[in-house]
Amino acid sequence: MLLHRARSAAGRRSSRLRHRRAARDRGQAVPLLLAVVALAAVLMAAAAHLGGRLVDRQRAQTAADAAALAAVTGGHAAAAAVAAANGGALVALRAVLDDVIVTVQVAGEVATARATRAP
Repeated sequence: MLLHRARSAAGRRSSRLRHRRAARDRGQAVPLLLAVVALAAVLMAAAAHLGGRLVDRQRAQTAADAAALAAVTGGHAAAAAVAAANGGALVALRAVLDDVIVTVQVAGEVATARATRAP
């Protein structure tokens, strides 16, 4: 009987210790969840910024291609008008023999394109 009481007292102490440890650990998931949500928000913002830059880069390249083709047939004025119609600004235009090299800037992104008059 004495052995039974000693075991049950030890079991109660062990149970209390487990309960105290569990009480200290309670609520740890909330800060972890907030950190994960904050990290996800930062990653989404970075992805959106990168996506916007890629779109601007593609728009600049499209404007440069169109401006180069316009410059072949219509000269500097046509290239500037086409670049503006595509949301960009003509930065440079160079004619080398039958080639025209155009640089266009759209929303901070710069692109260069070449067109030729030769068949």
